[in-house]
Amino acid sequence: MIAVSEAKQHVTAQYTPMQVIELALAKSAGSYLAEDLVAPLSLPSFRQSAMDGYAIIHSEAKRLHVSGQVQAGDVTLPELHVGEAIRIFTGAPIPDAADTVVIQEHVTRDGDTITINQLPRPGANVRPVGEQISKDTVVLKKGHQINEASIGFMAGLGITEISVYAKPKVTILTTGNELQEPGTILKPNHIYESNGLMLQTVLRRLGIETIQLLKVSDTLEATTQAVTKALDQSDVLLVSGGISVGDFDFVQEAFEANAVKNHFYKVNQKPGKPLWFGTKGAKSVFGLPGNPASSLTCFYAYVLPHLRKRMGANHPFLNTRNAKLTSALKNPYGKTLFLKAGVTQDTITPYTGQASSMLNTYALSNALIIVPEEQELLNTGDWIQYMDLNF
Repeated sequence: MIAVSEAKQHVTAQYTPMQVIELALAKSAGSYLAEDLVAPLSLPSFRQSAMDGYAIIHSEAKRLHVSGQVQAGDVTLPELHVGEAIRIFTGAPIPDAADTVVIQEHVTRDGDTITINQLPRPGANVRPVGEQISKDTVVLKKGHQINEASIGFMAGLGITEISVYAKPKVTILTTGNELQEPGTILKPNHIYESNGLMLQTVLRRLGIETIQLLKVSDTLEATTQAVTKALDQSDVLLVSGGISVGDFDFVQEAFEANAVKNHFYKVNQKPGKPLWFGTKGAKSVFGLPGNPASSLTCFYAYVLPHLRKRMGANHPFLNTRNAKLTSALKNPYGKTLFLKAGVTQDTITPYTGQASSMLNTYALSNALIIVPEEQELLNTGDWIQYMDLNF
């Protein structure tokens, strides 16, 4: 059994990066850049007016003749001379001789003459070439996760296609003869299967869409064949349940039969101790606990950063923050605890119902409190680290 810190090191060190692909910018949300992005042009690429008003040659003159007008998108610009002003609008190009824009609220206009009531400083309200970025500079680093803002930014640079890491194909394999599909009539002593849909949903939050769900009966032959199929068809295999050492837990044997290299088995934590992680060539394999809360906790702590690392992320782990406890906590186990909790501003409340089988409190949680294995007692008001589940 290894410590949480060691398990985190394994899942972010033992990985094969996904293939680099060219992807349409419009379809790139959630992907990670596979190379530094260099600006093909400056922004703005011409001097622009930052406000509606009048372009002038800065001087002490207060009364000026309006000799022309410039709108955004105009190609031909009027000439500007001393003693003149050009009516101009936000985003419009600045005439060559102009060096300042007086906003319209600071001007009184009478026909073709304006009176400047409040003279701005020289250069006011003019966006210079390259004010936002300069051509040929690195504007987004390799490993940047693409969101709506970066898509808009790149579109403004005229970019339509970018190099990113492909998203992995994932198979979720659920085990357990007692499991039934939701929507069926529940047999005696059976339970509805929830882990498959839960894991599929959180994978989609990561932008992963190619997901295969498989159900396997509790036999060694069936489990081994299912693992073989998943490894053939996927980049990542997540097995839910069957990872312990009971008479009907065949997952570890199936991994061995498929020559999957074991990097670790069991982590000194609660919940989620029976976690298995291995690789086979470029394939990644996780054996997750069957209890739903344990399975989801292991996903957040280990599977998610591993997937992000494979997809090119520089900072793969969920954000950790600090908040003050609203009630005392005890840790008599000598294990790292991951506790379902709710955060409000700078306070955090651990929920009742921390059992590894309970998803009801997980459904209300926006945080996982992290209690270090050496920490035996935390008092009300103590600051504690938590994993932010808003991502």
